[in-house]
Amino acid sequence: MYLADSRSTKAAAAPDTRPGRRPAAVPGTVLALGAVSLITDVSSEMVTAVLPLYVVATLGLSPLGFGLLDGINNGVGALVRLAGGHLADGGGRRHKVVAGLGYGLSAVCKPLLLLAHGLPLISAVLAADRTGKGLRTAPRDAMISLATPPEHRGRAFGVHRAMDTTGALLGPLAAFAVLRVAGGPLLGEGGDAGGYDAVFAVSGCVAALGVLVLVLFVPRRITAAGTGPAARPAATGPAATGTAGSEPAGPRPTLRDSLALLRRPALRRLAACAALLGLTTVSDSFLYLLLQRELHLSAHLFPLLPLGTAATFLLLAVPLGALADRIGRRRLFLVGHAVLLAGYGLVLSPLRGLPVLVAVLVLHGAFYASTDGVLAAATADAVPAAQQGAGQALVGTGQALARFACSLAFGAAWSLWGGRTALAVAAVALAAGAVAAAFVLRPAEEVSA
Repeated sequence: MYLADSRSTKAAAAPDTRPGRRPAAVPGTVLALGAVSLITDVSSEMVTAVLPLYVVATLGLSPLGFGLLDGINNGVGALVRLAGGHLADGGGRRHKVVAGLGYGLSAVCKPLLLLAHGLPLISAVLAADRTGKGLRTAPRDAMISLATPPEHRGRAFGVHRAMDTTGALLGPLAAFAVLRVAGGPLLGEGGDAGGYDAVFAVSGCVAALGVLVLVLFVPRRITAAGTGPAARPAATGPAATGTAGSEPAGPRPTLRDSLALLRRPALRRLAACAALLGLTTVSDSFLYLLLQRELHLSAHLFPLLPLGTAATFLLLAVPLGALADRIGRRRLFLVGHAVLLAGYGLVLSPLRGLPVLVAVLVLHGAFYASTDGVLAAATADAVPAAQQGAGQALVGTGQALARFACSLAFGAAWSLWGGRTALAVAAVALAAGAVAAAFVLRPAEEVSA
């Protein structure tokens, strides 16, 4: 704790505001959190890369069963996210503690997969893992928001998401390498699960390293940089920079105060649109399963499919985050869903071959680069500095619950109608949802610093 705490009351807490000195667009706190996310995502994506075919091909689950499992993976932590965001707010000291609890819980869950070889046990472990993710996500994004001047938030979140995605890029490669080195059965070839157990064990060790980096290098206290939306609307240009201010150490906001944030029209519209579009966003695992089946890819290549998405996300997260700062974060958020719709269209088209596979993965990665960090930056603009955790949690929870419902519905639709028909229905719903979201967000004040 010494390395982090020794900086928490100095430069790490607030940017340099001396005359003629511009605050760094990407503070050191953001880079430290990015390193934690990078390492943690290597661990998470090692498991995610092999999980779909493990449960479908090895354990024999139906698409509906996998839809339930994937829904747990994406949605159970959503309710905990509200608690995590609320507990982290107040005085600036709780963000790291709550985030650390979340990272620690997820790290403990990885080796527990060694003992889980059926749907009930795997579901329980994944629920605990997603609980950890739910606890840490809002405090982490709140720390990024507080450490960064408002006019640079899009870029800062882009840098963080790029580092996070580097982990997503390395995770499947690590899983592929571990499966090869372990010499066990690969992805549905039968036999024991030695190869998968090796992946789960290595994943747990990597997750523990991420917790250690958080403890050592992320400051315990982070004060607000610039002027927050509670004081005045965000301005554009140099006037929006403001000066670093100390976050008031007043009483922690109550749960009622946190929920009352939805009375803010800008946040309410943003949360509603994020949830609406989440209802039509097919999970990554289902999309990769569809690609594997429609393009007749070898099962051995399945763990490598997320690499295309991750590589594109990595390349585009920073430039698109900076673009969102200029043209408006809500606008780019909507454009990202149009890009995803184009990817669905390619999967449904009669075109086949490597170019189609590459194009779909590129569009998928561009969707995440246009929406993930951009939504967090847009949320930060709509809530006060003292309630950043709760604001991030409210929007993120709505989106996560919507994606949970989408996983259940898509799994059921696949079982009833087949994967192509289910995706076609999702594409139509996404198009309708994007049009509705564009109408809802149009009256909202665009914040472009």
